[in-house]
Amino acid sequence: MSEVPQPDKVNYSKSRHCLELTYASGEAFELPAEMLRVLSPSAEVQGHGNPILQTGKKDVRIWKIEPVGRYALKLSFDDGHDSGLFSWDYLWHLGQNKEKLWQDYLDKLAAAGESRQPKLIPLAVDAGKK
Repeated sequence: MSEVPQPDKVNYSKSRHCLELTYASGEAFELPAEMLRVLSPSAEVQGHGNPILQTGKKDVRIWKIEPVGRYALKLSFDDGHDSGLFSWDYLWHLGQNKEKLWQDYLDKLAAAGESRQPKLIPLAVDAGKK
């Protein structure tokens, strides 16, 4: 079994909301923030073997990226999620299987009758005002 490479360059494109990984082999992946959020390796998302469908994350952004030793990144998202450690192996897996993983996610959303769009929270109306 060959070792999964560590990227030579990691960049976050704020304009495209993508984590960009570039490898010595010349391979490069763009992983959208939304995809990283809904496929986070955290127990909160993976549910200890029973994944919890993440909905309404279309507009989520990464606001902080921290290296964890020499094996992972800790990504903090603007919706407060920050408990997943994205190992180089996992990021490589996401990059190599991006289209299939994303389509699987979209299929699960559709089957559950859910959406990528954030749910709107109705504003409370002050009945005492005239």
